[in-house]
Amino acid sequence: MHIRDPIHGAIEITPGERRLIDSRAMQRLRHIKQLGFAELAFPGATHSRYAHALGAMAVATRVFDAALREAPLAPAERGRMRQAVRVAVLFHDLGHPPLSHTTELALPPLGALALPEWLVDDPGRQASHEDMTLKLILDSELASVLERSLSDCALTATDLASLLTGRTPPSGAPFVAGGVDYGPVLRQIVSSELDADRMDYLLRDSLFTGVNYGKFDLDWIVQNLCHVVREESAWLALQRRAIFAFEDFLLSRYHMFMSVYFHRTSIGYEAMLRRWFEESSDAYRLPADPQAYLGCDDVELWSALRGSASEWARRIVERRAYKVVYEEHPKDPHQAPAVESALRAAGLPVIVRRSKGEVSKYFGARRGIFVRTERDVVPVESYTPLFERYAEAAVLVRIYVPPEVREEARTVVARVLS
Repeated sequence: MHIRDPIHGAIEITPGERRLIDSRAMQRLRHIKQLGFAELAFPGATHSRYAHALGAMAVATRVFDAALREAPLAPAERGRMRQAVRVAVLFHDLGHPPLSHTTELALPPLGALALPEWLVDDPGRQASHEDMTLKLILDSELASVLERSLSDCALTATDLASLLTGRTPPSGAPFVAGGVDYGPVLRQIVSSELDADRMDYLLRDSLFTGVNYGKFDLDWIVQNLCHVVREESAWLALQRRAIFAFEDFLLSRYHMFMSVYFHRTSIGYEAMLRRWFEESSDAYRLPADPQAYLGCDDVELWSALRGSASEWARRIVERRAYKVVYEEHPKDPHQAPAVESALRAAGLPVIVRRSKGEVSKYFGARRGIFVRTERDVVPVESYTPLFERYAEAAVLVRIYVPPEVREEARTVVARVLS
């Protein structure tokens, strides 16, 4: 069977994968927007986590086939690892709350999920969407569907949890063959500086927002992927001739964050939603129970907002958003604290948001991606100067006020800046 996709064309799926795609957990993602409030600034950005998951699975398959084409794996073991990567990437976003990242602050404490000990670092911290993904895979109706669908290739939900987290279960590393642990390279396909998730969402978000920043040479990068073995573990590597395409990929993501993901409109609405969660007794809360969580999507959240008496909820629903009166870019004079103080002194309500953009969150990791040259294999961060050039995070500071007092606030800001 094939599923048509606007980015990758016909995506082939197996009968077992179709059962997984038809599961409630996966179908729920049809009703979770990929970019949350971004459609308020980019009307075309109504695409879903469901479409992204399918596209990321298609990319992951290409990356696996390229990176491990020279790996000395028996056909059965190769098929098992390939299937593991496909399903792990297909399911990597299962736990996303409504409006994607926007409502993660409404998730329960990690300890409430009752995950296995080897997957819990701090039970007192707030759970993330990655934690909810693990809960759905290990402890929901999806677990039995997984067992039936993947039994032919000897894959378990625990194997997928290990691949999604990079942690080793008590039973041992699940992807060792010929004395080499392939877990690291498989994990990098799922989540790394050059993972299938990023490769799909940049192209997809670029298309549906109508911007050009997220475009990069996917074909050339994939064609030049390989792997290296270090200390009996396999790691993702890139031929040096594709290093410029890799740099362009990094910059594409950076520019998408600064121009799309951190757009002033969506950031402002997210700030108001946060105020609703923090200040309203009737605010939306997400359950720890996996079956109840499957009923939480964008439709339910918007229903809760429409039914709320909170002023923050009313502003969101009626699109009476706070407006930006001051914006500070990385190279601008640092005047945000003075502006904020002046606005508060004038008795004006303000919201201050700081958005931090980074070229790489993996820079300095113990084991990252390698570059294969004619003579040697070196870590990618030592081969390209891009990481050092953009080592310092770029911070956007925005100050918002209610539209009713915007003109008064502009007068205050002008006085401070002059």
